[in-house]
Amino acid sequence: MRLDLSSQIVLDRVSQRYYRPENEFELSALIRFEKVPTQIYESSVEASLNIAKDIAKKIKIKETEGAKFVLALPGGHSPQTIYQELIRIHKEEGLSFKNVIVFNIYEFYPLAPQSNSNLKLLKESFLDHVDIDLKNVYSPDGSVPKEEILNYCRAYEQTIQSVGGIDYLLLGLGRAGNIGINIAGSSMSSQTRLVLLDQQSRKEAINTFGSLEQVPPSAVTMGISTIMKAKEIALIAWGEDKAKGIRDVVEGTISDAVPASCLQAHPNAFVHIDLNAAFELTRINHPWLVTSCDWTSKLIRRAIVWLCFKVNKPILKLTNKDYQDNSLEELLALYGSAYNVNIKIFNDLQHTITGWPGGKPNADDTNRPERAKPYPKKVIIFSPHPDDDVISMGGTFKRLVDQKHDVHVAYQTSGNIAVGDEEVIRYVSFLEDIRSKYDAGNDALKKKYAEILQYLLHDKKEGDIDTADVLFMKGRIRRQEATTACRYVGMDTNNVKFLDLPFYETGRVKKNPISEADVEIVKNYLETVKPHEVFVAGDLADPHGTHKVCLDAILAAVDELKGAEWLKDCRFWMYRGAWAEWEIDHIEMAVPISPEELRKKRNAILKHQSQMESAPFLGNDERLFWQRSEDRNRATAELYRQLGMASYEAIEAFVEYHPL
Repeated sequence: MRLDLSSQIVLDRVSQRYYRPENEFELSALIRFEKVPTQIYESSVEASLNIAKDIAKKIKIKETEGAKFVLALPGGHSPQTIYQELIRIHKEEGLSFKNVIVFNIYEFYPLAPQSNSNLKLLKESFLDHVDIDLKNVYSPDGSVPKEEILNYCRAYEQTIQSVGGIDYLLLGLGRAGNIGINIAGSSMSSQTRLVLLDQQSRKEAINTFGSLEQVPPSAVTMGISTIMKAKEIALIAWGEDKAKGIRDVVEGTISDAVPASCLQAHPNAFVHIDLNAAFELTRINHPWLVTSCDWTSKLIRRAIVWLCFKVNKPILKLTNKDYQDNSLEELLALYGSAYNVNIKIFNDLQHTITGWPGGKPNADDTNRPERAKPYPKKVIIFSPHPDDDVISMGGTFKRLVDQKHDVHVAYQTSGNIAVGDEEVIRYVSFLEDIRSKYDAGNDALKKKYAEILQYLLHDKKEGDIDTADVLFMKGRIRRQEATTACRYVGMDTNNVKFLDLPFYETGRVKKNPISEADVEIVKNYLETVKPHEVFVAGDLADPHGTHKVCLDAILAAVDELKGAEWLKDCRFWMYRGAWAEWEIDHIEMAVPISPEELRKKRNAILKHQSQMESAPFLGNDERLFWQRSEDRNRATAELYRQLGMASYEAIEAFVEYHPL
């Protein structure tokens, strides 16, 4: 069962020769703007396995020399597959860690005795599963008294020097370009020190501590100078939310605003990324600037859209000179003139626009994104959380219902951890009022409501996992909000399905990995409905990773169902909106939204009252979900207008997924 198919979606639009050229000559042309050696892999798993193999090889070489191998490691999510593979090599291939010394790159400060920590995460995910001598594991101490912290940091530096320095330092990349906890403004000469965490670093630590309130205010981290003294450095980054940071690190200038850019000055630093994280690099994003291109329709569109915004012209006003001055002469050679290319791309973009997302019945569908028949269609909208459907495609959702399609919605997770305690207190208090009037003798309910209120109002401590009763109540609050939103857009609520995928039900921010049980639930649902059209969340910038897991569950289920007769007549559309939007050159279906429809979409989002101002996980975007959704929809419409298309109030955008 293939459980990581979402990482390969980018392959539909990236030629392999841009990231895996046949020879060194081609590579030298492709990387002319890159200032750090960068290896691009098709997936984070492939990258992680290669890095683990390289580390294992270096450990063995040191072992044969009778020397210690000094390894510096980060916490976080990015290196977890590397650690899992090193554990596998240890258990199945006999790799020993007895000659390995490990330094923890950073630790949060101050730490309570039983608190989560970076070292605890390292031990649980890696060190406790290999034969390393724990005397050879060094970590900053999060409990050192404040008056001793300066001397302690100096001693940590001396310990690194006393073992001969760091042989191999593995680094994750923060969203703001930080390495370790060296945030923007960190001095290039900085050594191990106490750093006050910025808001971005605190948000990235939520997965370790469970909530923003529990994240300590500061951390002890190796400084940039300490990191740069390592003999070899490997920087890893996965996912599209790291793409801009990677571009700044690899192709930008050295700046303390992007601390990881210092790696450009290291003689033995390497960057390892997956295709999603590589997407802002010139050879992937704008390959015509560094090489001759394999001109697919999508790449031509990308180039022309890029050219329009570079010269500030709509498509039909581009000239031969515009192409010649901006490294696009190949397109003139292929099509004969700018006019021919312009007409092709203008029509291509024009044909993405449709007011009939389920296909227009009794119409010529030759140039329409969705086919006319069958009509009406069975449509499934998969929603990772109980509000992603209306946030990301609420206008299209209502359009499908209004156009008489048989619309089904499947909410993949309960979303229970995203409900604040005050919401449960309000609803339980309301239920107790109802009970006391209409069912006064029901002592069992009275006792249960009292228990829940006692726990939330008096007994619950910071860091406590909610009780099963509280999680149930939070899940039901979100169910009712989702059902209300579906009813508002006019959908038959008998077609609402709550899948409650098991990977999510941990009661914590940190979730379990995707499993075959998750896939089986989705697979059975698909086989029950047998849809003609499916909408799925392709919004992989979700900082908590739930969208990716939910998408992987769907894609794995579809992969398992290959050969099913109904699947041959089914199309899959990926939406975005909650965390990012599709770039215009990738859009394959654009559904215009009128001012009135946009207002109704907002109202549908507002039915999710628990996710307004008090929602715990609004992410890095300070706007509320309805605000960011409207802004993105309006921005997409404005991009179409700037390219010379009609002017709409808003547009929801979709990209088709073709099963691999």
